[in-house]
Amino acid sequence: MKKRGAIPVEEAQSIMMSCTPSMKKTETVGLLSAVGRVLAEDLYSAFDNPPFDRSPLDGYALKAADIRGASKEAPAVLKVLCEIDAGGFYEGTVGVGECVRIMTGAAIPAGCDCVVRQEDTDYGEETAAFYTDTEPDANYCHAGEDFRKGTLMLRAGTRLGYVEIAVMASMGLEHCQVYAKPRIAVFTTGDEIVMPGNPLLAGKIYNSNLFGLLARMREFGIEPVMSDQISDDPAEVAKKLKEACDTCDLVITTGGVSVGKKDIMHDALPMLGAERKFWGVALKPGMPTIFSVYEDVPIVSLSGNPFGVLANFELMLRPMLAKMSRDMTWLPVRREGVMADEFRKASKGRRFIRATWRDGKIYLPEGLHSSGVLASMQGCNCMIDIQAGTPGLLTGDTVKVVMLDPDRTGTATRVEGAYRIASI
Repeated sequence: MKKRGAIPVEEAQSIMMSCTPSMKKTETVGLLSAVGRVLAEDLYSAFDNPPFDRSPLDGYALKAADIRGASKEAPAVLKVLCEIDAGGFYEGTVGVGECVRIMTGAAIPAGCDCVVRQEDTDYGEETAAFYTDTEPDANYCHAGEDFRKGTLMLRAGTRLGYVEIAVMASMGLEHCQVYAKPRIAVFTTGDEIVMPGNPLLAGKIYNSNLFGLLARMREFGIEPVMSDQISDDPAEVAKKLKEACDTCDLVITTGGVSVGKKDIMHDALPMLGAERKFWGVALKPGMPTIFSVYEDVPIVSLSGNPFGVLANFELMLRPMLAKMSRDMTWLPVRREGVMADEFRKASKGRRFIRATWRDGKIYLPEGLHSSGVLASMQGCNCMIDIQAGTPGLLTGDTVKVVMLDPDRTGTATRVEGAYRIASI
């Protein structure tokens, strides 16, 4: 299905998501290699944890009835059978009038129903005097209080952070099954761009788009497997796209999508045999975005303007990557805020501008908001979503923003505005 003319942002997102597959391939990795990955299996506990009753402090394990009524003036004195350190175990049973010295984390022996902290005793080694009484179950950690055998501990689809890694370690696991990372190719086009480190000749500019995209994806834990700068030759571009589509799950390009003589993506994509789904999204910056599919591989062709590339990555590609990687933390978060500054320029069409959201207030950066300007993006953590027909934004106006920071809450399901992932 081809879409002609600029279509609404939400329609573009819907088309792109419908053509985006979720990763099915899995791999086994060690726990530390699983940080930031998405779990591909349900994990159940194989035992109770802790596997024994244990002491939460240094003190004495005993029967509460043996020190009932004890006080500083009238202490209860019990025989100390032994000392149990963490990792140790007493195989006998503690009888009436007896106790054991016990350290934090050590197993509480049979016959005891409480632990008294050592500060409430005389620290005795053969006998111990207790200066207070206590109730059964005091300072007593029961076996299985963390989790029971057979408990579902982690569900497939969970993004693994430090807490989840620690939980798996407490289950005795050394490895886990995670979804493979999507294989992504990133290409920039344009004879006017040169790679950093090379001389900047007349008429040339440095390639910020490639490095911005690669760095942004690295922030989300994805390392593209192919990246290159391609000349403005439709045949060469088509060849590169074919190579990428043969091995990758997603291909991203920048440049060559408008209506000039050098906008070669209009020739390269048909040469490849890709099916164009739409050309043009009703927003600024990045309106001439092209979305195509070749043999089930999505191809997203962004404009070459630096801010347009970054803005459309947040709006178009992040939802795709969330679905593709099964990682809900990719999804952009929307918030409201109150303008602390003014943006008086009227917006005939829908526009997204860079800004900073802080404590519910929206601040604009110094510098230009042009799609070709990148420096004023520094320090910004959101984009203001300005609807078509807005005459301008004044101080005190309430606006909606798309946050740029990744959400790392590990939420299993999320719906934010138009971003929906029904089945990941």
